[in-house]
Amino acid sequence: MAGIYIHIPFCRQACHYCDFHFSTSMKKKDEMVLAIAKEIAMRKDELAGEMIDTIYFGGGTPSVLSNDEIEFIINAVYSNFTVAHNPEITLEANPDDLSIERISALASSPINRLSIGVQSFFEDDLKMMNRAHNAMEAEVCLAEAVKYFDNISIDLIYGVPGMTNERWLHNVQKALSFGIPHISSYALTVEPKTALDKFVKKGVIAQPSDEAAQEHFMLLVDTLEANGFVHYELSNFGKEGYFSRNNTAYWLGKKYLGIGPSAHSYDGFSRSWNVANNALYLKGMDEGMRPAETEKLTIADRYNEYVMTGLRTIWGVSVERVATELGKMYKDYLIAESERFIEQGLLENLEGIIKTTKKGKFLADGIASDLFFINLD
Repeated sequence: MAGIYIHIPFCRQACHYCDFHFSTSMKKKDEMVLAIAKEIAMRKDELAGEMIDTIYFGGGTPSVLSNDEIEFIINAVYSNFTVAHNPEITLEANPDDLSIERISALASSPINRLSIGVQSFFEDDLKMMNRAHNAMEAEVCLAEAVKYFDNISIDLIYGVPGMTNERWLHNVQKALSFGIPHISSYALTVEPKTALDKFVKKGVIAQPSDEAAQEHFMLLVDTLEANGFVHYELSNFGKEGYFSRNNTAYWLGKKYLGIGPSAHSYDGFSRSWNVANNALYLKGMDEGMRPAETEKLTIADRYNEYVMTGLRTIWGVSVERVATELGKMYKDYLIAESERFIEQGLLENLEGIIKTTKKGKFLADGIASDLFFINLD
């Protein structure tokens, strides 16, 4: 099984914290849809006969596309690949795009999972982030979406400057009140060259606090687990049967194609990424040449990626898999380097599976980087 990720590089407006590739101009949208379909056809042989189990529309804001445009792209996938009987087909959407009429129409389309970018139920948070929707639109769209879709995820952001624990818990409880079976939640991060970065440097917005973010994270974990959610990946919580199949495949190292500007692909041994420029991407597609770069992964790269993704999940890092796929040297290195974190109570080794403890979850990425194999030759 493999997946296809489709990057839609358009947004109605730029969120202050976002460093993903997008354009706020829709002038080339029609041309982009055709180019994406062309890339899908161009790359039909790359997955070597693998069945497609997931199709994921990310961005950007994929919900700026019309339903006809979305179905046109999905049909291109079906025309060029073998698709599983019941694939997970996810559309990332913003609340301002999800009118009652739009939700109803999407429910009649091949889309069977919505990932809704709520971020916060507080108006001042949304304004600070420069989100295109308001708090009322978020609540209205969720109340309507659950009538038509069983499989819904929402995004929430914690660690917002000035956000108290009580305010954060209100966000979480509000999300739970809609019966949503999946929540993705991320700490507000100041990425270089974003508007948020400029505002923080100028003192307009306070620097997000790591301590507050960690408190919010632990409150999130405790609250969602008490409500029947499984914390299956560092930023993702799902009821049983509602884990994101697309994201799970990524964390477990399965193959995927990334279609569209800036999209990344992985075939098990190499990574490639399309140019993060709409004009250059369209020019390449027009000339029948995919504008992309490729990196062949070394064994050390594969070890580091497995450690990074594995420690973020409930499945952890298998010592035996490291030995079998990468060699005894990497197995021995992993065991030796993880020992100090086990002694600190941040990692545990359960029958050959190395995982973070509850205490170590929030620090998973930092621990993983300390376990990386650095080849100094």
